[in-house]
Amino acid sequence: MDPLRQLLDQFVEQSRQILGMNLAGVYLHGSAAMGCFREEKSDIDLLVVVNRSLTDQEKWRYMDMVVGLNEHAPKKGIEMSIVKRSVCRPFVYPTPFELHFSIMHLEWYRKDPHDYIENMKGTDKDLAAHMMVIYHRGQCLYGGEINDVFEEVSREEYFNSIWHDIENAREDIIENPVYMTLNLCRVLAYKKEGLILSKQEGGRWGLKNVPEAYHMLIRQALEDYTSVRPMKADERIAAEYADYMLEQIEKTI
Repeated sequence: MDPLRQLLDQFVEQSRQILGMNLAGVYLHGSAAMGCFREEKSDIDLLVVVNRSLTDQEKWRYMDMVVGLNEHAPKKGIEMSIVKRSVCRPFVYPTPFELHFSIMHLEWYRKDPHDYIENMKGTDKDLAAHMMVIYHRGQCLYGGEINDVFEEVSREEYFNSIWHDIENAREDIIENPVYMTLNLCRVLAYKKEGLILSKQEGGRWGLKNVPEAYHMLIRQALEDYTSVRPMKADERIAAEYADYMLEQIEKTI
């Protein structure tokens, strides 16, 4: 069996065991749902929907399960959030969440799980983008059909969510050139054409719609994303590209 599919099957089965009738659904989004998953480059993006709030005991059991499965995940690990069904349809923004996990929070949970359970909750603007991808491109791994559980996020709320991710692109592109180069393409593709794209699809769109002066940069980002070849971006060109893309995105607001 494909290792990714095996991991997803285990995630669903263990979610059912822990949450029982409270589990409304498990949904896959991100690169694994959009056909461009790369084991060396991608994380596994999951959204879990429940009918009622979780108790602290349920959160502990669930986090132990996710951390255990994360040891068998690709390098970038599992990223998942748990939300109540009542915030999905009608959609609530910024979106409250019950629990969240990614590898950037792993050490926090390991060092002080009690503090993690107490404080890993609130609202997350990124969930608007995740739910939009689920609505248009996601996969239901278990539970209610996507169109029954979710509704389309408004253009304003979706853009606010994805803008939050790129507004500091001029600085961020130097530290994270692959992600930011491709992400700027897919944001502009949405603003100009209403397209919901993966990073890889965004880069390919950029090669057809962004000035040729930046094609080398985009190609380098795509090569890094789809292979093990590291990107060595010209910082001047990268900063110029970020300025240009932000200007184009803001023009369409």
